[in-house]
Amino acid sequence: MSNSSKNIHGLPTIRHNANFNSQKSAELLQKALEEKNKEQIIQVLCTISNEQRQEVAGKFKTAFGESLSLKVKKALSGDFEELILALLELPEVYDAQQMHKAMAGLGTKESLLIEILVTHSNRQIGELKRAYEHLYGHPLEKDIVGDTSGPFQHLLVSLCNESRDESANTDALKANQAARILFKEGESKKGVNDALFNKVLATENFSQLLLIFNEYQKISGHSIEQAIQKKFSGDHREGFLAVVECVRNRPAFFAKLLQNTTKGFGTRDSDLIRLIVTRAECDLYEIKEQYVKLFDTTLEKAIGGDCSGAYKDGLLTLTEGN
Repeated sequence: MSNSSKNIHGLPTIRHNANFNSQKSAELLQKALEEKNKEQIIQVLCTISNEQRQEVAGKFKTAFGESLSLKVKKALSGDFEELILALLELPEVYDAQQMHKAMAGLGTKESLLIEILVTHSNRQIGELKRAYEHLYGHPLEKDIVGDTSGPFQHLLVSLCNESRDESANTDALKANQAARILFKEGESKKGVNDALFNKVLATENFSQLLLIFNEYQKISGHSIEQAIQKKFSGDHREGFLAVVECVRNRPAFFAKLLQNTTKGFGTRDSDLIRLIVTRAECDLYEIKEQYVKLFDTTLEKAIGGDCSGAYKDGLLTLTEGN
């Protein structure tokens, strides 16, 4: 039995700003929003942490008798407005809004559901569920069950259950046993035991999962990814592969998602905003390192080439960090 001390939080680009004055920031913002001084808005809001932004929003409401978000909606527009509004939301509220948007209307954006549920801690998922119910009047799980089906639905419900072991404890014998069972219930017979794969991938800690994947390779002669590609299909397959990729290298997982937002014709701006805003205080520094390794260019260059104006400047301020 061993204990790995791998830091799951990663290196952020945005930290608590020591030179922060919430009252002064609120006053600067009032003037900047009146004058539509986007450079000043970026300077105030893109260089402080979310907790500090909440303080500014509180001071703003007290001093000027108006919600800061409402003032932003009146003064700004387009992608820059969307970016600033995203920065002003509490992380769990923003996540809840993104989940709801992914399931509302025609079709479901399955990749976003997986992205959020796979990469969040039990605590974050708990906060997200409470925020979701507060915003929409019913549990998140109800919408997941109503909007998805089959094994993919079961995977999402498992991930939503806040039951992942978050220790770094590993057990080589148990890893070998789990790998043998996965092989027996998956590749070595005609059908496949979805529930077993769900249980292992949604509840084991990441260090233990790495051991299980290594044992699986030894037993089967190929990777767990190849087994998943062979035995599963559609959203369920993509969901399992996302879990495996996150376990192996979370920053690389996000680097690929970011590259998808800017490759080809046009930019998927809402996705780009979500990824930069939600990872800036978590692990964006490491994501940037992986981006260079994978794509031989910097994330900053990709943003600079695809975005423009204050929107570009805001994203770059968050990406370069404080």
